[in-house]
Amino acid sequence: MSTLHTVNKSPFATNALASCLNHAKDGDTILLIEDGVYGAATGTTLADTVTAKVGALSICVLSGDISARGIDQKRLIKGVTSVDYTGFVKLAASHDRSQAWL
Repeated sequence: MSTLHTVNKSPFATNALASCLNHAKDGDTILLIEDGVYGAATGTTLADTVTAKVGALSICVLSGDISARGIDQKRLIKGVTSVDYTGFVKLAASHDRSQAWL
């Protein structure tokens, strides 16, 4: 059983992403949406932690949200996947449950 975790808060404003990374189990997927996409950019305080989890977890960002925030795909942490809205729906449908981190 796998879980889709969604994080919509900036890692600079809350500890939602850090908590999610600590609780997600191998095989789970984390989807960063809205201001949560800042957590997938290189050079942030959580970049090393996110990088260490890539592989055990599938970490994705919503492409429309990174574009809206001016984050270039080249600035994403290696191994983070960009998905569109159709991809978001596919992720939700392919996981047994979902957990929103607020």
